[in-house]
Amino acid sequence: MASPGALEPAAGSVPGTKVELTVSCRNLLDMDTFSKSDPVVVLFVQGAGSSEWKEFGRTEVIDNTLNPDFVRKFVLDYYFEEKQNLRFDVYNVDSKSCSIYKQKDFLGQAFVALGEVIGSQRGRLERALTGIPGKRCGTILLLAEELSNCRDIVTMQLCANKLDKKDFFGKSDPFLVFYRSNEDGTFTICHKTEVVKNTLNPVWQPFTIPVRALCNGDYDRTVKIDVYDWDRDGSHDFIGEFATSYRELSRAQSQFTVYEVLNPRKKCKKKKYVNSGTVTLLSFSVESEFTFVDYIRGGTQLNFTVAIDFTASNGMPSQPTSLHYASPYQLSAYALALKAVGEIIQDYDSDKLFPAYGFGAKLPPDGKISHQFPLNNNEDNPSCAGIEGVLESYLQSLRTVQLYGPTNFAPVINQVAGTAAQVTDGSQYHVLLIITDGVISDMLQTKEAIVTASALPMSIIIVGVGPAEFDGEQGSGQRGVPEEGTGLGDTGAARTRGAERCCPPAMEELDGDEVRVSSRGRYAERDIVQVTGSRGRRAGGGGAGSGTRCPSALEQPPAGTAGGMGWPRDRVPCRGAGLEGRFPAVPAASSRSSCRSGTTWTTRATRC
Repeated sequence: MASPGALEPAAGSVPGTKVELTVSCRNLLDMDTFSKSDPVVVLFVQGAGSSEWKEFGRTEVIDNTLNPDFVRKFVLDYYFEEKQNLRFDVYNVDSKSCSIYKQKDFLGQAFVALGEVIGSQRGRLERALTGIPGKRCGTILLLAEELSNCRDIVTMQLCANKLDKKDFFGKSDPFLVFYRSNEDGTFTICHKTEVVKNTLNPVWQPFTIPVRALCNGDYDRTVKIDVYDWDRDGSHDFIGEFATSYRELSRAQSQFTVYEVLNPRKKCKKKKYVNSGTVTLLSFSVESEFTFVDYIRGGTQLNFTVAIDFTASNGMPSQPTSLHYASPYQLSAYALALKAVGEIIQDYDSDKLFPAYGFGAKLPPDGKISHQFPLNNNEDNPSCAGIEGVLESYLQSLRTVQLYGPTNFAPVINQVAGTAAQVTDGSQYHVLLIITDGVISDMLQTKEAIVTASALPMSIIIVGVGPAEFDGEQGSGQRGVPEEGTGLGDTGAARTRGAERCCPPAMEELDGDEVRVSSRGRYAERDIVQVTGSRGRRAGGGGAGSGTRCPSALEQPPAGTAGGMGWPRDRVPCRGAGLEGRFPAVPAASSRSSCRSGTTWTTRATRC
């Protein structure tokens, strides 16, 4: 689960609105010998009153182009009364390696304030890229648009028939590109389908996109769809285009809709030109995306479980170099991470009783190795009273067990999964916090446990401490090339769900942002794992853990769509929360309605 960064406004500031930034680049440097660059843009933000740059998120990588239009957007909170500094770094990515931050892959950077983009004409700003002496690095184009409050999500599927043949030795490799119109007559990219190889009659896979990405809640806003033939060198051939709207697309809920694909140039040149094929909308369905707050208000109870790494790689607890070492003036790295997350999440746990386990230690009196021992030494009831109770039991265990190994995650994941499987009516959700120094020994078993747990109402937060700080949050000076980065991390659903972090390869695989975790041919039903470092957002702004920060794991709640918390849609909790399904029963064409109006559409499904 990737989670968004934060601009860390001054205390008491209230965001005026959410703003979506669309990014494009023009005339980038060509860094590849036998092809063009494969660019990605990384956004960094500065906290209020801070000179430190923190990674907020990344676009997708686009292969073989010097003029990319990125589908993935950045969604930021906008504070009118503050200057919010942004830095856009552009890199060339030659592989899916964890590290992209290399001097030779740097294509340029631009510094802007969010207010500059919003205040520019029509919310569109073009800025020259700099950072490579003696070279023109091209430009970056930023488009800002205020987001509506529409939370509906569309799932649709399309196919095409008799498209133009574009390949000399084959047919065509067609894909679709969706754009929404802007007030100035331009268009903003919002989705790309996959490529279907060597066919003039493709059937694309169903895809999901938020309504506010497709039309920002305006049902009559023009949606333009281009049809292209994919070419390996990035010079995709234009087949044709057609225009529609959300309102028109929604009619496919009751009937197929067929669109003619037209190529304006061919239409002008050929008198007998009819079309370049047709595209058929096979299916179109809408459901509502419930938020974490909706679930909590609906009565969902969070259950918080802690698992702490007691392996020998952490160092002897009595030595100052150990991650378990606590001086008279400072808590250990593990204790700080536990307080940072626990003190926030405990507010949503009514009984304040937290099962707490250790793993990777030899237990007295016989020295048996355990990967799931209760910190309070009570096998029948491993729960501790509050975070302070967990801390007390953790410190007591350090004095009685022997740090050993290996580092196995699967036993404690299976333990929590077993508990989560007992109640799947929507009333309970489990969060497992694993605090570790980063080296995992039972990768295959852990992946199997995660795949099984993905069907249950639970999420897993893995927090790295010490050398395993997974944030990849880099402070940077003028040059702005950070040290180590991460793998790339939404399908063009037109918003950034989160800042991708740098993880060790094994942890990156568990995080599942790019590729869903799989085991023995089975894929996880959901992305339930968040891997982060213990340096994310400051927890509570001070207090006992004044040096600690709340990991970005908590910035993305364990709920995406209504079915995303591990139970069927008909079990979504709505006890007094007004969580009736909000499928948009589209108004008559005569009334120009939209999600902006605040209308809630009560529908055929999910009534409580």
